[in-house]
Amino acid sequence: MAGRSSWKISGNMSKTENHMSGFDGDPGFAEIFAALGDPTRLAIFDRLSDGQARSIASLSNDADMTRQAVTKHLRVLEMAGLVESHRIGRESRYAFCPDRLALARAWLDHVAGRWDSALMRLKSFAEQGSD
Repeated sequence: MAGRSSWKISGNMSKTENHMSGFDGDPGFAEIFAALGDPTRLAIFDRLSDGQARSIASLSNDADMTRQAVTKHLRVLEMAGLVESHRIGRESRYAFCPDRLALARAWLDHVAGRWDSALMRLKSFAEQGSD
């Protein structure tokens, strides 16, 4: 069908390669990358990545946005597990959650390793063909 792509797992891959330990099921990588794919959310996330929890008021002043806009972006980041909120009195403070980012990075490292391996096989094949 036009406009649709289908992904097929190679029969040569082991079960370990297909389901790397720790990546079974749906860990929500698409949700993480979608949340970080927005420049405004990425800027808010970057601001929180120093480890200091911040209020919506503080983040809205820093970003020159309304509190409602910041809240909307924080909810997306929270749903992706990238930030968490804690209620202190009447105020919510948002903090960076490194675990989900570490999981996404590990997955990207895994994918990069697979590409490195595939490129090495291609290089070897091309060098054998030129002899």
